[in-house]
Amino acid sequence: MRTVDLRLIEYFVAVVDHGGITRAAQALYVAQPSLSQAIRTLERQLGVDLFERTPRGLVLTPDGTAFAVPARQVLADLARAGAAVRDVGDLRAGRLEIAALAALAVDPLPGLTAALRTRHPALLVTVLDCDGPADVTARVRNGSAELGLTELPVDVGTLRTVELWTQETVLVLPADLATELPDPVPMHVVADLPVVVESGTPPAGRVAVQCAHRHAVWELVKHGAGVAFLPRAFAEECLDGVVVRSTAPPLHRRIGLLHRAGPRSPAARAFLDLARQAPASATNALPAGDSAAPS
Repeated sequence: MRTVDLRLIEYFVAVVDHGGITRAAQALYVAQPSLSQAIRTLERQLGVDLFERTPRGLVLTPDGTAFAVPARQVLADLARAGAAVRDVGDLRAGRLEIAALAALAVDPLPGLTAALRTRHPALLVTVLDCDGPADVTARVRNGSAELGLTELPVDVGTLRTVELWTQETVLVLPADLATELPDPVPMHVVADLPVVVESGTPPAGRVAVQCAHRHAVWELVKHGAGVAFLPRAFAEECLDGVVVRSTAPPLHRRIGLLHRAGPRSPAARAFLDLARQAPASATNALPAGDSAAPS
């Protein structure tokens, strides 16, 4: 198979479109002898005569006429490919896969994803719900997700970690149960409370109910089945009919993003930039590096 220089194809199409070497050379801002030499080089590479040289100028041969169709197609395909790459770079297209710890898929992931889509509405974001930090790490390591949102610390191996902020976890209670408890609720008291958890999450306290859907956890708490541990920002802003209490000592967890070594996609860089800005608008979020009580 012969390899043809794309620049020579562009020159050939220009000569056809402009009706000759002189006007094509002017349009391409190249010297006329250089363009003539380029056409002869293309003919040698293809092994055919593309033009017949006549006293009135160049005339396409049958081979030249036949070559003009695929030549134009090659240049059109190249232009479309370049536009697609530019669209991805400019975030007018593209996709981003994020592996997220189940608890963080409640907060802060929805807010971050919404902010990303507001700025770049053509992006397709896929969220992979994970059972724990090890699952998040595995998804990023095997390439099924470009970014992983997880609690830190975690064994990342060769992955890179970007620590973001510290998130407070609070106790969410049904109203009738909250009236019997101090504020904040001591952890030794929490240990005796019935806890509602999502299936697959680590047990916390005395587990009374396990359910497959996180929305059911909130409804079960509202109806008095038990208490739950949730991020403060989410509990205060999104849940009605419950009471939100701190614990003593307070519970904090460090939140971070994982990614593989090497350059990140434009979409991943945009998401990371938003995540770094998030503590300014996230309720009770502490910048990475601030002290946090042990959980």
